[in-house]
Amino acid sequence: MTKLQGKVKWFNPSKGFGFVERDDKEKDVFVHISAVKEAGISKLFENDKLEFELIDGPKGPSAGNLRKLD
Repeated sequence: MTKLQGKVKWFNPSKGFGFVERDDKEKDVFVHISAVKEAGISKLFENDKLEFELIDGPKGPSAGNLRKLD
């Protein structure tokens, strides 16, 4: 799978989801708390840089296989 990069547009841990703004300027990508936990990331903050893959979900693509970048 192709690795993409972007930054967290917003993430609400209470609701369990947020969105990542892609560096390639394509449509923002949904990110679910389960993908964050699976990656071993404790918290996501606005503007955190991420590397991710697009995962096909029941409601469309979402960010998976996350990795926080410096």
